[in-house]
Amino acid sequence: MKIVILMGSPNKKGSTSILVEHFVKGATEAGHACEVVDVCRMNIHPCTGCVRCGYEGPCVQKDDVEFIRAKLLKCDMVVFATPLYYYGMSAQLKAVVDRFCAYNSSLNSRRLKSALLTVAWNADDWTFDALTAHYKTLVRYIRFQDAGMVLGYGCGTPSMTWNSAAPGEAYRLGKRL
Repeated sequence: MKIVILMGSPNKKGSTSILVEHFVKGATEAGHACEVVDVCRMNIHPCTGCVRCGYEGPCVQKDDVEFIRAKLLKCDMVVFATPLYYYGMSAQLKAVVDRFCAYNSSLNSRRLKSALLTVAWNADDWTFDALTAHYKTLVRYIRFQDAGMVLGYGCGTPSMTWNSAAPGEAYRLGKRL
């Protein structure tokens, strides 16, 4: 299986990166090919809502979204990796997701598998409620096949993350695909 991980953390050595590394290790050991796309280092503009794409592209904006589009339309699985920023995904990843509208039908017909890898400083039981609701809505709307979520409660720093169960959960998620 070909897996594209949309890395939505601007912190290259942060907690989200730890989960991504462990997921990739497990998935690679299981025989899958993984590619991490660092959306925070790309030229991506927010959707303007002009709808000139007709919901099936091309987008009038000429940026790196076409690169991401090509990757997603050739893969078998997409993984959303993000720190929790004010109870949602990072703005960098959200800009990518918002631009899905320019190839909505193509994504919908792919029936891709998907997963969510996320971390947060907070450890309250409701910490990820808004983000998981958004992810589940994407899964339903785009007809992804949810393979699972790793919710790193209390993973506000790399040392907190290393001392949590989240890296092992990310590894096991990748390994069991």
